[in-house]
Amino acid sequence: MAITKQAVDYQVDGETFDGVLVRDTARTAPTILVFHDWSGRSEGQEEFCARLAAAGYQAFAVDLYGKGKRGTTTEECQALMNPLVSDRAALRKRLLAHVEAVGAMAEVDASRMAAIGFCFGGLCNLDLARAGAPLKAVASFHGLFGAPGLSSVTPIGPKVIAFHGWDDPMVPPDDVVALGKELTEAGADWQIHAHGGAMHAFMNEGADMPAMGIKYNAVTAGRAWAALLNYLQEAFA
Repeated sequence: MAITKQAVDYQVDGETFDGVLVRDTARTAPTILVFHDWSGRSEGQEEFCARLAAAGYQAFAVDLYGKGKRGTTTEECQALMNPLVSDRAALRKRLLAHVEAVGAMAEVDASRMAAIGFCFGGLCNLDLARAGAPLKAVASFHGLFGAPGLSSVTPIGPKVIAFHGWDDPMVPPDDVVALGKELTEAGADWQIHAHGGAMHAFMNEGADMPAMGIKYNAVTAGRAWAALLNYLQEAFA
């Protein structure tokens, strides 16, 4: 197996974005789009891409902010993310355009794509499902569950799975129930995995602010990743 990383500049609505394609060039495989957290495209995101490639997929690290736009402080991250989160209609348009752009790449079979995302990227994945994106499946890791206030495609086409830390203060139990109700009413094939003792950002090895409900959890991260691989295997069966 020879896994390679290829920087890819791509265009969406006249703006340049910089993603990374991680794959084994010797094989053809389904493509998993990996959506970043509020800081923008990151090395951690690429590491998840590499893990997916090792599991037999090719993965594309999506850039939602624009080439070279990254946040390194709380204020910078908020300045990049908040304009998108505050206008979910514009966010939906951007997300669908990115899926279309990746699907048009020569290395990608647009009929065999799925997506995963972390934190902000988790919210993005749920919005992609609501919008009826041409994906086999979406997975949200510690993403926010709040509905965008937009109409959803019914029935929702992609399979949906959400990995949630029960002690995540950003997603209280009422939000979990509301998402299950929403997805049921939209006819989705859905799962919510709620992990006891886990906080927000439990997949992020650098997360360590327990007073704010943000903490890496190695056990939960391992369980969630194993469940993801089973889920993707089913989605592409």
